[in-house]
Amino acid sequence: MVQADGTYEADPDLATQTFDISSQDKDLKPAYSQASEAMRKISELAEKNGLRKDDVSSGVLTVNPYYGGDRKNRTKAFLVQGQISLKIRDFTKIGTILNGSVSEGISDFRSLTYSLADKELAKQHAVAEAMRRAIGRANAALGEKGQKVGALRFASLDVNQLIGVSQIQDLAFNGSNFEALARLEPGVAGKSSSGVAVPPPPLPRPEKIKVSATVQCAFQIQ
Repeated sequence: MVQADGTYEADPDLATQTFDISSQDKDLKPAYSQASEAMRKISELAEKNGLRKDDVSSGVLTVNPYYGGDRKNRTKAFLVQGQISLKIRDFTKIGTILNGSVSEGISDFRSLTYSLADKELAKQHAVAEAMRRAIGRANAALGEKGQKVGALRFASLDVNQLIGVSQIQDLAFNGSNFEALARLEPGVAGKSSSGVAVPPPPLPRPEKIKVSATVQCAFQIQ
């Protein structure tokens, strides 16, 4: 039995931006309309920046009523919430979309995740590397006795999760406090108290994605 590990590293080629949508009003219709409009604006912003329709994923809007607590238990307000995610392959568009979505109060930023578009291919590379090392070790061991590795009789494979996936969550700037932060933090996008536009903050540089695999092999001996 021979055991060997293999790894594969690559720069991420896919970013997923997620935004929270939230709207509240004493009447359901305007609350729902505002939330739907926010979804639409983000979709339009994504399309304007070159994203395909299948790169935009929006869930259903949920409605939560709040009651006044009086004897009649009448509805006091309605909260409509939702979430929309964007798959971005051109990383130069990330800051533009983030700034456009948040600075106008359209939504609240939720998270930004870097990953690989084809995870399966990365796993195959890691497995192939592990298998090459296993065969090499078997050949090295048998070569001392003048023997060679024959056909594969058994193989056990374990592929580990992706390592190095960068996820940025809940950045300080969001729709509700965006302008206030701009006055306090010079690095936050928006407008300062003097009305001068402030550039968006630098986004963390994505790390390389690492996939690892372990194989246990048994070979026939020639």
